[in-house]
Amino acid sequence: MSEPSDEKLVLPGDLLGTAEEFVPGHGTYEDKGKIYAALFGLRRFDARDRAIRVDAIHAIPQVNDDDLVYARVEEVKSAMVIVNVLSLASGKRSVPGNPEGTVHISKAKDGYTDSLSTEFQPGDVLVARVLQSQPTIKLSTAEANLGVVSARCQVCHAILSAGARGLVCPRCGNVEQRKVAKGHSSVSITQPRSDGRSAG
Repeated sequence: MSEPSDEKLVLPGDLLGTAEEFVPGHGTYEDKGKIYAALFGLRRFDARDRAIRVDAIHAIPQVNDDDLVYARVEEVKSAMVIVNVLSLASGKRSVPGNPEGTVHISKAKDGYTDSLSTEFQPGDVLVARVLQSQPTIKLSTAEANLGVVSARCQVCHAILSAGARGLVCPRCGNVEQRKVAKGHSSVSITQPRSDGRSAG
Protein backbone atom coordinates (compact mmCIF):
# COMPACT_ATOMS: atom_id res chain seq x y z
CA MET A 1 0.00 0.00 0.00
CA SER A 2 1.39 3.43 -0.91
CA GLU A 3 2.00 6.14 1.68
CA PRO A 4 -1.39 7.65 2.55
CA SER A 5 -2.33 11.22 1.83
CA ASP A 6 -3.05 13.23 4.97
CA GLU A 7 -6.49 14.27 6.22
CA LYS A 8 -8.62 11.84 4.26
CA LEU A 9 -12.08 11.38 5.78
CA VAL A 10 -12.56 7.81 6.98
CA LEU A 11 -15.33 5.75 8.55
CA PRO A 12 -15.06 3.07 11.26
CA GLY A 13 -13.86 -0.14 9.63
CA ASP A 14 -12.07 1.54 6.70
CA LEU A 15 -8.74 -0.11 5.87
CA LEU A 16 -5.85 2.25 6.57
CA GLY A 17 -2.85 -0.01 5.91
CA THR A 18 -0.99 -3.00 7.23
CA ALA A 19 1.01 -3.50 10.41
CA GLU A 20 4.07 -4.18 8.24
CA GLU A 21 3.85 -0.65 6.82
CA PHE A 22 2.55 1.45 9.71
CA VAL A 23 2.31 1.66 13.48
CA PRO A 24 -1.36 1.81 14.60
CA GLY A 25 -2.08 5.03 16.48
CA HIS A 26 -5.01 6.66 18.27
CA GLY A 27 -8.40 6.00 16.68
CA THR A 28 -7.29 2.80 14.94
CA TYR A 29 -7.21 -0.91 15.65
CA GLU A 30 -5.26 -3.84 14.25
CA ASP A 31 -6.84 -7.10 13.15
CA LYS A 32 -4.90 -9.94 11.50
CA GLY A 33 -2.09 -7.65 10.44
CA LYS A 34 -4.31 -4.94 8.98
CA ILE A 35 -5.01 -1.52 10.48
CA TYR A 36 -8.55 -0.14 10.43
CA ALA A 37 -10.20 3.11 11.46
CA ALA A 38 -12.04 2.90 14.77
CA LEU A 39 -13.55 6.38 14.51
CA PHE A 40 -15.28 8.67 12.04
CA GLY A 41 -12.69 11.32 11.37
CA LEU A 42 -9.61 12.45 9.49
CA ARG A 43 -6.76 10.07 8.73
CA ARG A 44 -3.35 11.45 9.79
CA PHE A 45 0.07 10.05 8.95
CA ASP A 46 3.30 10.76 10.82
CA ALA A 47 6.17 10.01 8.43
CA ARG A 48 8.77 10.30 11.20
CA ASP A 49 7.62 7.24 13.16
CA ARG A 50 5.46 5.68 10.44
CA ALA A 51 2.37 5.98 12.65
CA ILE A 52 -1.15 6.27 11.32
CA ARG A 53 -4.06 7.57 13.39
CA VAL A 54 -7.60 8.93 13.11
CA ASP A 55 -8.56 12.28 14.65
CA ALA A 56 -12.26 12.12 15.44
CA ILE A 57 -14.67 14.68 14.06
CA HIS A 58 -16.99 15.96 16.80
CA ALA A 59 -14.91 14.16 19.40
CA ILE A 60 -15.78 14.57 23.06
CA PRO A 61 -13.60 17.45 24.29
CA GLN A 62 -10.74 16.37 26.52
CA VAL A 63 -8.41 18.55 28.56
CA ASN A 64 -4.73 18.13 27.68
CA ASP A 65 -1.52 19.77 28.83
CA ASP A 66 -0.98 23.26 27.35
CA ASP A 67 -4.63 23.63 26.24
CA LEU A 68 -6.39 26.94 26.79
CA VAL A 69 -9.68 26.45 28.63
CA TYR A 70 -12.59 28.48 29.94
CA ALA A 71 -13.26 27.86 33.62
CA ARG A 72 -15.70 29.21 36.21
CA VAL A 73 -14.41 30.16 39.66
CA GLU A 74 -16.19 28.18 42.37
CA GLU A 75 -14.15 29.04 45.47
CA VAL A 76 -11.32 31.43 46.34
CA LYS A 77 -8.99 30.18 49.09
CA SER A 78 -5.85 31.75 50.54
CA ALA A 79 -3.42 29.77 48.37
CA MET A 80 -5.53 28.61 45.44
CA VAL A 81 -8.64 29.17 43.38
CA ILE A 82 -10.92 26.19 42.73
CA VAL A 83 -12.60 26.23 39.32
CA ASN A 84 -14.79 24.08 37.12
CA VAL A 85 -13.48 23.67 33.58
CA LEU A 86 -16.30 24.61 31.20
CA SER A 87 -14.85 24.16 27.71
CA LEU A 88 -11.75 24.28 25.57
CA ALA A 89 -11.05 27.82 24.36
CA SER A 90 -10.70 26.43 20.83
CA GLY A 91 -14.33 25.26 20.71
CA LYS A 92 -17.79 25.88 22.09
CA ARG A 93 -18.52 22.32 23.29
CA SER A 94 -18.41 21.83 27.04
CA VAL A 95 -16.00 19.43 28.71
CA PRO A 96 -18.07 16.52 30.09
CA GLY A 97 -18.63 16.72 33.82
CA ASN A 98 -17.06 20.19 34.14
CA PRO A 99 -13.99 18.75 35.89
CA GLU A 100 -12.47 20.58 38.83
CA GLY A 101 -9.18 22.39 38.48
CA THR A 102 -7.05 24.75 40.53
CA VAL A 103 -5.02 27.92 40.03
CA HIS A 104 -2.28 28.21 42.65
CA ILE A 105 -1.51 31.69 43.95
CA SER A 106 1.96 31.51 42.35
CA LYS A 107 0.34 30.92 38.92
CA ALA A 108 -2.33 33.65 39.15
CA LYS A 109 -0.29 36.43 37.55
CA ASP A 110 3.23 37.39 36.55
CA GLY A 111 4.59 38.86 39.75
CA TYR A 112 3.72 38.79 43.43
CA THR A 113 0.11 38.21 44.45
CA ASP A 114 -0.79 39.28 47.98
CA SER A 115 -4.35 37.94 47.95
CA LEU A 116 -6.26 35.87 45.41
CA SER A 117 -9.49 37.66 46.36
CA THR A 118 -8.19 40.78 44.57
CA GLU A 119 -7.65 38.74 41.38
CA PHE A 120 -10.74 36.49 41.22
CA GLN A 121 -14.21 36.13 42.70
CA PRO A 122 -16.68 33.20 42.67
CA GLY A 123 -18.65 33.19 39.42
CA ASP A 124 -15.87 34.76 37.34
CA VAL A 125 -15.16 33.09 34.00
CA LEU A 126 -11.46 32.70 33.22
CA VAL A 127 -9.39 31.74 30.24
CA ALA A 128 -6.46 29.72 31.57
CA ARG A 129 -3.63 27.50 30.38
CA VAL A 130 -3.47 23.86 31.44
CA LEU A 131 -0.15 23.19 33.17
CA GLN A 132 -1.12 19.64 34.11
CA SER A 133 -4.13 17.61 33.00
CA GLN A 134 -3.49 14.39 34.95
CA PRO A 135 -4.06 13.21 37.64
CA THR A 136 -5.54 16.60 38.60
CA ILE A 137 -6.00 19.71 36.48
CA LYS A 138 -3.63 22.55 37.35
CA LEU A 139 -4.06 25.88 35.57
CA SER A 140 -2.22 29.16 35.12
CA THR A 141 -3.47 32.67 34.37
CA ALA A 142 -0.01 34.26 34.66
CA GLU A 143 0.29 35.24 30.98
CA ALA A 144 -1.02 38.69 30.06
CA ASN A 145 -3.66 37.27 27.70
CA LEU A 146 -5.04 34.97 30.41
CA GLY A 147 -7.35 35.73 33.32
CA VAL A 148 -10.91 36.93 33.83
CA VAL A 149 -13.01 37.37 30.68
CA SER A 150 -16.41 37.73 32.36
CA ALA A 151 -17.24 38.91 35.89
CA ARG A 152 -20.32 39.90 37.86
CA CYS A 153 -20.64 42.71 40.36
CA GLN A 154 -20.33 41.43 43.93
CA VAL A 155 -23.03 43.91 45.01
CA CYS A 156 -25.84 43.61 42.43
CA HIS A 157 -24.60 40.77 40.16
CA ALA A 158 -24.68 42.77 36.91
CA ILE A 159 -21.98 42.03 34.32
CA LEU A 160 -18.97 44.28 34.94
CA SER A 161 -17.47 46.44 32.20
CA ALA A 162 -13.86 47.54 31.77
CA GLY A 163 -13.20 51.08 33.01
CA ALA A 164 -10.25 53.37 33.67
CA ARG A 165 -10.17 52.46 37.40
CA GLY A 166 -10.88 48.75 36.99
CA LEU A 167 -14.09 46.83 36.33
CA VAL A 168 -17.15 49.02 36.75
CA CYS A 169 -20.73 47.93 37.34
CA PRO A 170 -23.03 49.75 34.90
CA ARG A 171 -25.99 49.24 37.25
CA CYS A 172 -24.75 50.33 40.70
CA GLY A 173 -21.38 51.95 39.93
CA ASN A 174 -19.38 49.54 42.08
CA VAL A 175 -15.69 49.31 41.06
CA GLU A 176 -13.82 46.02 41.42
CA GLN A 177 -10.38 44.67 40.57
CA ARG A 178 -9.57 41.43 38.76
CA LYS A 179 -6.70 39.76 36.93
CA VAL A 180 -8.23 40.57 33.54
CA ALA A 181 -7.17 38.80 30.34
CA LYS A 182 -5.62 41.48 28.13
CA GLY A 183 -6.94 41.84 24.60
CA HIS A 184 -9.62 39.23 25.16
CA SER A 185 -13.18 40.12 24.28
CA SER A 186 -15.83 39.12 26.77
CA VAL A 187 -17.17 35.63 26.24
CA SER A 188 -20.73 34.41 26.47
CA ILE A 189 -20.78 31.01 28.12
CA THR A 190 -23.99 29.37 29.22
CA GLN A 191 -23.63 28.60 32.90
CA PRO A 192 -25.89 26.25 34.84
CA ARG A 193 -28.07 27.82 37.51
CA SER A 194 -28.79 26.23 40.84
CA ASP A 195 -32.27 25.22 39.65
CA GLY A 196 -30.79 23.16 36.82
CA ARG A 197 -31.74 25.57 34.03
CA SER A 198 -29.14 27.58 32.12
CA ALA A 199 -28.44 31.24 32.46
CA GLY A 200 -26.25 33.51 30.38
